[in-house]
Amino acid sequence: MTKFAVIVAAAGRSSRFGSASSRDRKVFRELKGRAVWLRSVEAFINRDDVVQTIVVVSPEDIDWFKDKFSANLAFLDLELVAGGDERSDSVLNALDKVREDIEYVAVHDAARPLITKHSIDEVFKAVTHSDAAILTVPVSSTLKRIENGAIVETVPRDGVHEAQTPQVFKRQLLIDAFANGNKSTATDESSLVEQAGHEVKAITGSRLNIKITTQEDLRTAEALLDILPRGQALDALNPLTDDSGPKWLFS
Repeated sequence: MTKFAVIVAAAGRSSRFGSASSRDRKVFRELKGRAVWLRSVEAFINRDDVVQTIVVVSPEDIDWFKDKFSANLAFLDLELVAGGDERSDSVLNALDKVREDIEYVAVHDAARPLITKHSIDEVFKAVTHSDAAILTVPVSSTLKRIENGAIVETVPRDGVHEAQTPQVFKRQLLIDAFANGNKSTATDESSLVEQAGHEVKAITGSRLNIKITTQEDLRTAEALLDILPRGQALDALNPLTDDSGPKWLFS
């Protein structure tokens, strides 16, 4: 069986969300009774092909996070890693912890809690043939470039897609991309792999796989949650039936 590690990025500052403090970040908010980051992790943690799950949290939130979500962490086989100043630093910190026996690494935004099993299946399947694959959706709206509050250009949307996560890569390819790419200009992991000249396959994702960035996005996610395909719930992770017992690590 092909082995995947999943890095869930939860160390963002949530500046556009309007959080009053780090404890109020979007990924820590409840989405119909469950934290946003937890819903994102849940999509991966029960898969047979995912053998390592790493959640990246800001260093200043680590102790609070362990205390706040202790009941969940006790029954989730995941590792916590301290994030860095930028997203690329955070993902790199987690990438350093990925086991050498794992061939592929998926990076997912903790703020995308509506990812479906079908989308994960499709991008995981694609990466085994191409070594690099991400989810995208075509841009449907007319795009305008604005300067000083005025439209200066209508941007052609032909062939323009919005990148989503998970973004999945062969582990060594991603390691090499981080080592040789320009992290200051890369807005996602795919950018670094593209800089290396490696083709990245675009797999059609779902428009329901929104990224929670604003308060309005959270309300939208609450409405969309009811129409998503039902998957295995975290309630199935019953410690009384799990022979492995609770496991989680902090690095």
